[in-house]
Amino acid sequence: MIENTFYSEKEQGPYSNYNLGDFSLAEGGIIPNCTLAYRTYGTLNKEKNNVIVIPTWFSGTSKGYEPYIGAGRALDPEKYFIVVFNQIGNGLSSSPHNSPEPIAMGDFPKVRIEDDVKAQHQFITEHFGVKEIALVVGGSMGAQQTYEWAVRFPDMVKRAAPIAGTAKNTVHDFLFTDTLMEAITSDPGWNKGNYTSHTEVADGLKRHANIWAVMGVSTEFYVQEKWKLFGTETVDEFMEGFLQPLFQSMDPNNLLSMAWKWQRGDVSRMTNGNLEEALGRIKAKVFVMPIDEDMFFPPRDCEKEQQMIENSELRLLHSIVGHFGLFGAEGEAYFEQVDYHLSELLAE
Repeated sequence: MIENTFYSEKEQGPYSNYNLGDFSLAEGGIIPNCTLAYRTYGTLNKEKNNVIVIPTWFSGTSKGYEPYIGAGRALDPEKYFIVVFNQIGNGLSSSPHNSPEPIAMGDFPKVRIEDDVKAQHQFITEHFGVKEIALVVGGSMGAQQTYEWAVRFPDMVKRAAPIAGTAKNTVHDFLFTDTLMEAITSDPGWNKGNYTSHTEVADGLKRHANIWAVMGVSTEFYVQEKWKLFGTETVDEFMEGFLQPLFQSMDPNNLLSMAWKWQRGDVSRMTNGNLEEALGRIKAKVFVMPIDEDMFFPPRDCEKEQQMIENSELRLLHSIVGHFGLFGAEGEAYFEQVDYHLSELLAE
C-alpha cells in the first residue's frame, strides 16, 4: 500500500465505502474485504424505484460526474436517488495501490467489467434493498458497465443510456489500449508494478498522457484550437499544464488494472460469444449516445450494437472535443444535449 493524495477526499470530493467481504472474481481469485466506494445524491423513495446508477470511466472517479447532476438537470437529486459507483481499480474502491498484501500493487488480481457490476448489484440490493433501477447511465467504461447492467439484470433495469462506449470492445480499441499500457510498463521505474511511489513512473505516465492527446480528442479539436476550453492558451500548455500533470498524479497500477478490464469488456461472455443474443436479453428502453467526434468509440460502432437492441434509439451527441467531451469542457453546449436526451428517456 502506498500513499497518493490524488485519491484523497480533498481531491476527489466526499464518498462512502462499503465492505463487500471476500469478493470472488470472474478470472479467479478474490479481493479480501473488497471495498466499493460510492457517492449518493438525493433520497430513496418509499417504493425504492427512483434509483439512478452511474458507473465511472477509465481513470475517473465519482467527482467526474458532479457537473452532470443537479437541480433542474435530467439527473436531478430532488427527483431521484442517484448512486455513483467508483469502479474497482480506480483508486477509491479496492485498487492496486490501496490494497494490502497479498494483492497489493503488481499482485492485484485481474478484474472484469462483470465483476464491477456484480459488486454494484450486491451493494445496492444488500444495503438499500433496491429491486428496480430507473436508469443506468455512464460514459466510456461507464457505458461498458451500463450495458453489462442491462444485459445481466434485464428485469431490474428499466432504462439504460450508454454514452461514448460499446457493449463489446473492438479490436482497434483493444490494440490502442495496448499502447497506453506499454507507455507505462516500458518505464524502468514501473519495476513490474513494485515501485514505492507513482513519481518513480513519471516518464511512463507522461508518455501515457501524450498518447491520450492523439486519440482522446478529435483532429478538429486542434484545427479549431479548442485546447482553450481546458483553460490553456497553447498546445504546449494543454499538454504540459493539463494532460501530463493529470495522468502523472495517478497510480500506474490502477491505470493498468482498468485498462486490462476496458480491453476485455464484452457482454457476450454471457451468451457464449453471441453479441446479438446478449443484447437481445435487454428489456430496458435504451438510448445509445455516442459522441460524433469520438475516435475511441465512433458512432458507427455504437450504431451497429444499437440496431441489435429491440427497444432502443441512437441519440448522437455533438462535441468537437471528441472522447474528452465527457469531461464537459464545452459546458452547457454539451450538458444541454445530455439533459435533453436523458429527460426524454426518463419520461418514457
